[in-house]
Amino acid sequence: MLLAAGGGRRLGGRPKALLEHRGRPLVEHAVAALREAGCGPVHVVLGAAAGAVRERAGLAGCVVVENPDWERGMGSSLRAGLASLGSAAETGGADAVLVVLVDQPGIGARAMARVAGAYRGRGSLAAASYGGRRGHPVLLGADRWAEVAAGAEGDQGARAYLRAHEAEITLVPCGDVAEPYDIDTAADLAHLEGAG
Repeated sequence: MLLAAGGGRRLGGRPKALLEHRGRPLVEHAVAALREAGCGPVHVVLGAAAGAVRERAGLAGCVVVENPDWERGMGSSLRAGLASLGSAAETGGADAVLVVLVDQPGIGARAMARVAGAYRGRGSLAAASYGGRRGHPVLLGADRWAEVAAGAEGDQGARAYLRAHEAEITLVPCGDVAEPYDIDTAADLAHLEGAG
């Protein structure tokens, strides 16, 4: 699941999903990385400028979820995405989800596949680690979705849930294959190739 609803408030209101990287929107890079990592179907949660993202980004084959409450923060997008997965799960869908953030282009398919490889059933809980610190992506087994969604508020996403279940998380070292920087401010745009 790709969380791509952010409005880029600290970027002058430029939706993060549409930021250019190597000539394509960030949302396309993340979708391609998820597919390369063997994840699917890919659920993409949109919010800010959702219509423009649908129009300009190649999201064919993705399950696109629009979060009308995206301005309330990442928590609402995580809830919308989990609800979408939950309805798919009822018809024989996913047993786990890998949660990826659109504004972390330094995390690619190798790190995603590594964390996905930590799947050990519907109670799975795993996260990438960088220098011993927990980061993204995060793997959530389906048995955990309801409790994660219940606690997802504001810009915290699953942070409170992960903190409360720290001892159960399988940390997967990814520092050798990924860089966990975020694209949050104008200064961060230097990480993007071909950003205009």
